[in-house]
Amino acid sequence: MKSVAIVALLAAGLLCATAATAADTPQTLQAAYAAQAGAGFAASAERGRALFTKRHGVSADLPACTQCHSNDPSAAGKHAITGKLIEPMAVRANPQRFTDAAKSEKWFRRNCREVVGRECTAGEKADVIAYLRAGA
Repeated sequence: MKSVAIVALLAAGLLCATAATAADTPQTLQAAYAAQAGAGFAASAERGRALFTKRHGVSADLPACTQCHSNDPSAAGKHAITGKLIEPMAVRANPQRFTDAAKSEKWFRRNCREVVGRECTAGEKADVIAYLRAGA
């Protein structure tokens, strides 16, 4: 009887985790980051574009997001070091973009450290998503 209860609890936990993941959308991620940024914060596509295209100068190989993601976020990119193909960043060109909070956070953390030289703030993440949702 205990094993049946344990299996039921595990299944319920898996369903909850799946439902939470299924609810991730670019809109909900942008809203969550904006809320983390503080009361009254409004994400700005223009600030997102500025961050995305700025040459941060931290790395000669990866000076800006556009080094790998291209100047046109609706086009595919290519990693400057590995040569790996990168699907378009713009949500209209890649509807799967920003539909997994954990994956989005992983890539923000990694790419911000490499390109910006630090982790991006919640506000910066909201701004970048706003830019990439706006049709970039």
